[in-house]
Amino acid sequence: MGRKGSPRPPQAEGGCGPARPSLLWALPEELLLLICSYLDAQALGRLGQVCRRLRAFSGRDLLWRRIARGCLNSGFTQLGADLAAGIPVKERVKVSQNWRHGRCRRETLLKWKRNLMPWMHLDGEYLYLSQAEDIRAYRFRPDSTGLQRRPQAIFSGHQEDVCRFVLASSHIVSGGGDGNIILSKVHGSFSIKFSAHEQEVNCVDCQGGIIVSGSRDRTAKVWSLSSGRVGHCLHTVQTEDRVWSIAISPLLSGQLVTCLGTDFHRGAGVLDIVYETPFTLLSCGYDTYIRSWDLRVSTRKCVMEWEEPHDSALYCVRSDGNHMIASGSAYYGVVRLWDKRQSRCLQSFSLSSPTSSPVYCLRFSTTHLYAALASALHALDFTAP
Repeated sequence: MGRKGSPRPPQAEGGCGPARPSLLWALPEELLLLICSYLDAQALGRLGQVCRRLRAFSGRDLLWRRIARGCLNSGFTQLGADLAAGIPVKERVKVSQNWRHGRCRRETLLKWKRNLMPWMHLDGEYLYLSQAEDIRAYRFRPDSTGLQRRPQAIFSGHQEDVCRFVLASSHIVSGGGDGNIILSKVHGSFSIKFSAHEQEVNCVDCQGGIIVSGSRDRTAKVWSLSSGRVGHCLHTVQTEDRVWSIAISPLLSGQLVTCLGTDFHRGAGVLDIVYETPFTLLSCGYDTYIRSWDLRVSTRKCVMEWEEPHDSALYCVRSDGNHMIASGSAYYGVVRLWDKRQSRCLQSFSLSSPTSSPVYCLRFSTTHLYAALASALHALDFTAP
């Protein structure tokens, strides 16, 4: 140490130690990146506390991308696609820790008086929610979890409650308890309505110029969206029980290729199904299991399964496309988070109190989870534990 009153040695540019050249910065940038690529999240965070220059260097997306791919809900899929390119990867890794440890703030966004079975979708700055016979588009408030109280648009036409709907390009495709399918333009008043089934349309999906639908009448149907043939039935598949959930393969064959599983008991119906890749998908239902299927391995047996710990039917399931699964249970509005690499539930949140309600639908981004119950829409904000 210098004597009292002696001048301090000058600092290098960026605040990294004395002014003489740093051996660290004398290395080529490619070599620095290679060295830092061996660091974990904690070590990278500590490196960024040394000086301003190292904070900027250690915060690069390139260094955090490898770590993020191993985290829950960081925006990266199994195939490496980045679904949240506008958000710094380091920030996503930090928020991912809140998902893993269940740190979040709860909020009730909407309430309604009637008990319903709502369905919803997220699309950028809008949340689309079915409420009885209508589908309403609510806009998110700027820099907030909350929704504007008045919907920006209302899509009507069904005579009974909307069962399911999907967003397809610039259209909403909905199926209702009246047995009809309605194709509505998101930005405009144009819509097409046609009779699809003898009983309620429990589920719909739309992709690549076709609509598929499933019904209580024990049929699944494929419909054309070609010009001049909208509403024309291309195929009808007879089933042994009502069809609760349906999904189009990203491979877009338009044909029934196979049936999954052979050992299910009657009544163990699938209530939700979601593709993660063209060959892998998740399903859940009345028998309390989430199942992961890989069509390249087997269509008879799932490759992995997770059991709901309280023996509750599972109404909905969603995936981040990588390691995390979120499920909605039939009782007490329970939302569970799962890590595919573990056999037990990671976190659970009970959103229904004091009365019991299923979680009919859930959706999430890298920062928020939204759950639709019988009489309310709830949000979990993982950016503000």
